[in-house]
Amino acid sequence: MGKNLIQQKRGKGGPTWRANGFNSEGDVKLPHNKTSATVIDLITSRFHSAPLATVKYNDGEEGLLIAPEGLKVGDVVQIGATADVAIGNIASLKDIPEGALVFNVESNPGDGGKFARGSGVAARVLSKSQERVLVLLPSKKQRSFHPECRASMGTVAGGGRPEKPFVKAGNMFHQMKSKNRYWPKVTGAAMNALSHPFGGKRTSRKGRPTIAPKNAPPGRMVGMIRPRKTGRARGTRVRTSSGGQ
Repeated sequence: MGKNLIQQKRGKGGPTWRANGFNSEGDVKLPHNKTSATVIDLITSRFHSAPLATVKYNDGEEGLLIAPEGLKVGDVVQIGATADVAIGNIASLKDIPEGALVFNVESNPGDGGKFARGSGVAARVLSKSQERVLVLLPSKKQRSFHPECRASMGTVAGGGRPEKPFVKAGNMFHQMKSKNRYWPKVTGAAMNALSHPFGGKRTSRKGRPTIAPKNAPPGRMVGMIRPRKTGRARGTRVRTSSGGQ
């Protein structure tokens, strides 16, 4: 009896595939109703690719912010419309000049930041109007935001992190396990026959056609969607005479 494909198993859900939020140091969101914050420590979090800054706000409350390049312990982060254009300061997009680099941009005013949060990335403010602000995201896509959406100024720290080689598969294994990613990805042809339609102990080219049925359910669409042509190659073979005849 066959088994579900790995895609079907993952789609079922369950605790195995939940994000391990217990590895996080806490929520990293832009603050509300704050005017300034003092950096008291720089930390790392297994749940985040960028370094985090532990800050103490003007009202005595502590929180976490994504650390930009150049931020150090003791720096004061200004928050609000009166914030200067400096590294780490937080302001609305309407108050940030065009051409400035920003990160942790809010998708909607007050959500705490959704875009450009990875290590070494930054977005750029392209143009502003009364209704929308156009921002160039790290993916080179342009997206318009509400002018009241806030963002931090500068570039996220930790740039160059993906450039370090893993060297051996064990390091890659632990890296992917910490992020709860499916790895390694095994091809269907390398599996056993009960694990995948393409599997089996014969050669790497099994006898089963690699064409997904038209009525295949979601998760079963493996192989080519449609063949280029079907059936036997028919036609008349043109023979050329030899010997000059």
